[in-house]
Amino acid sequence: MPSLNKFRAGSERGARTAGGADPRLRQLRYALTAFFAVDGFVFAGWVVRIPAVKEQTGASASALGLALLGVSAGAVVTMTLTGRLCQRLGNHPVTVGAALLLSASVALPPHAHSAVVLGAVLLFFGAGFGGMNVAVNSAAVDLVAALGRPVMPGFHAAFSLGGMVGAGAGGLVAGSLSPAWHLSGLALIGVLVTVVAGRALLAAPVPVPPRASDAGADGVGARPAAGPVGWLVVVLGVVAACTAYGEGALADWSALHLRETLLASEGLAAAGYSVFALAMTVGRLSGTWLLLRLGQTRAMVAGGTVAAAGMLLASLAPSVGLALVGFVVTGLGLANLFPVAIGQAGALAGPRGVAAASTVGYGGMLLGPVAIGFLAEWFSLAAALTSVAALSAVAAVIAYALRGSAPDAA
Repeated sequence: MPSLNKFRAGSERGARTAGGADPRLRQLRYALTAFFAVDGFVFAGWVVRIPAVKEQTGASASALGLALLGVSAGAVVTMTLTGRLCQRLGNHPVTVGAALLLSASVALPPHAHSAVVLGAVLLFFGAGFGGMNVAVNSAAVDLVAALGRPVMPGFHAAFSLGGMVGAGAGGLVAGSLSPAWHLSGLALIGVLVTVVAGRALLAAPVPVPPRASDAGADGVGARPAAGPVGWLVVVLGVVAACTAYGEGALADWSALHLRETLLASEGLAAAGYSVFALAMTVGRLSGTWLLLRLGQTRAMVAGGTVAAAGMLLASLAPSVGLALVGFVVTGLGLANLFPVAIGQAGALAGPRGVAAASTVGYGGMLLGPVAIGFLAEWFSLAAALTSVAALSAVAAVIAYALRGSAPDAA
């Protein structure tokens, strides 16, 4: 297969020159960045219209909560299957298919007129979200290995930026567009981006990094064989879950903490999650630079430690200003823990490793808001939010304990 061998040689040259020389690797990186961005854009666009969809269905808070479990159920079930599907069909086709399902299904919720129907259509949306996250992260793991640079945080920064744009645009049009028109437009944009980026993704062969044991005379080898999903992958999933727990908790409870605990105005309270999300985006955009200088283990230990300190400040601060500073520090600390953990899991066990670690990791995002609610009822909201600091510290300890065991692309 001359063309594939030529691409393999190009992959090796790209790795040696930090990935900037080979136009095919560069094109593949742009395509994957677009998929990460559209993932965050579509998901955030749906989230900001949840209140309007709730009003439309007439669901109670508890009924809405059960309906929203459709997203979680669809995502978790699909994540467990997508790893095998990627191994059979390839990461790129599965990424495109899952992105089409995610984009198309976001138009369905506004047409549900009961909580039961809403929960059913959200199963499809969750399936697209879960499948896309596993497939696109698996494709990114392949590219990271071929480039020889820890660029995974940059892809997750694209997800964060897409989410910020999706949420911001949703907020702007919420007063003038019905959920049906807004989410239909969102679906159209998602499908169009998927078609354009998907053509580039499907046209690019899977990059294959060299491996000494399989390398030929020209030094170019076959794709590294992924091992089975073992305890190390699950532990990396726990690190991801500790990070996602904080993201989920702050998404749902940061504004309430500022409003009720520190008596901030509604506008200022809304800034809590905004500054946290912005800090995470900045942290991920600078993630490659950080990982190249510290290595993945030290960067993860430092990130978990910084996030723990920041969240203690945000939880226990006596003023709104100090709490906002704490949210910024927390976002910077948590920024790269999830992408690095998922990348290491993929390097260990391929798409099945990404699937296993993602399933455990996103479980933390689902658990966070619920756990904070119960802890706030038993103690106080400020005390409940310190659990984010505790789990950030746990992530740092685990990362230190795994030093030398997990692959370090940096």
